[in-house]
Amino acid sequence: MYLSLIFRTVFMYFFVIFVYRIMGKKEVGQLSIVDLIVSILIAELIALGIEGEKASIFLSVVPILVLVGVQILISYITLKSEKIRNIIDGKPTIIIKNGKLNFTEMSKLRYSLDDLLTQLRLGGIKSIDKVKYAVLENNGNLSVFSDNSEYPLPLILDGVIDYSVLKEIGKDYKWIIDMLKKRNIELEDVFYAFYTNGKTFIIERKELL
Repeated sequence: MYLSLIFRTVFMYFFVIFVYRIMGKKEVGQLSIVDLIVSILIAELIALGIEGEKASIFLSVVPILVLVGVQILISYITLKSEKIRNIIDGKPTIIIKNGKLNFTEMSKLRYSLDDLLTQLRLGGIKSIDKVKYAVLENNGNLSVFSDNSEYPLPLILDGVIDYSVLKEIGKDYKWIIDMLKKRNIELEDVFYAFYTNGKTFIIERKELL
């Protein structure tokens, strides 16, 4: 009995290490919704695999491998499709701009003022009017930029223009296309481009390792 329990525990320990290496997990606080759901389900299946002495351990191993396959497939799809990525993971949202709260977005996200103030205090920010930008990330963390910093606005991600950012900086489609032409860069060749302090920075696909 005890030897079986020890074997199952040790086996599951190394199996989980193997599984998470395959999935390329981040820190817990950086998990997306899909990653968190998969992690919870894996934890439940591991518990069943360890405690279910009379059942085959593969009754837990097989579902875990299926979950890993689904998670990898979803990760690949979201990497290729911005629309699906936004549906599954959501988009970072500006909560504070130039010291002013965006209550409309806070309501949509069901993000309360108490939540905001708590995260600001944890970041050492005493007053909202001292914040240049505060962005609620996909994982629920709050990124805060003070008066002496400028929030980098993502203009292009994986060859797709973010028109909300263009509107934010008072530019249009023609401006960004003309800017790319001057640099002899095609839109589909842009991996990431962001705007900060009045300048546009571009990372091309060919620059990636």
